[in-house]
Amino acid sequence: MVPPHLVLTCDISQDGKNRRRGKNENDDDKRELAFREDGQEYAQVTKMLGNGPLCVDGEKRLAHIRGKMRKKVWINQGDIILLSLREFQDGKADVIVKYTADEARNLKAYGELPENARINETDTFGEDEGECTFEFGEDGEVDIDDI
Repeated sequence: MVPPHLVLTCDISQDGKNRRRGKNENDDDKRELAFREDGQEYAQVTKMLGNGPLCVDGEKRLAHIRGKMRKKVWINQGDIILLSLREFQDGKADVIVKYTADEARNLKAYGELPENARINETDTFGEDEGECTFEFGEDGEVDIDDI
């Protein structure tokens, strides 16, 4: 028999799948700003069709999101990223870092990004390739029998 002054409790908040679904708290919001080195290039994502960003040097490259970043770091259209260029494939690169909007503004202030780079906008470098427009005219009344 258990003495009355000893109460056994069962902490069920740490059991099962709910423990794994807890809030993901990241205290490492402030990280060191990574600058470009040899064999690396800054880029801005133009479309997400299999990860295709536009490099700052004007060349379009197909980028591969590395496994450490996949499903953990979400890359969207207009984001500034750091690419590692492939020596054997000029048209392909690997994503190393995704910069936050504040980090991208700091890079622009340090002169690392060109002045025409738009930060935090989905319209990147003024491209209008896939845009489809419609114009509606005012024809007045149309007789249905004439159609």
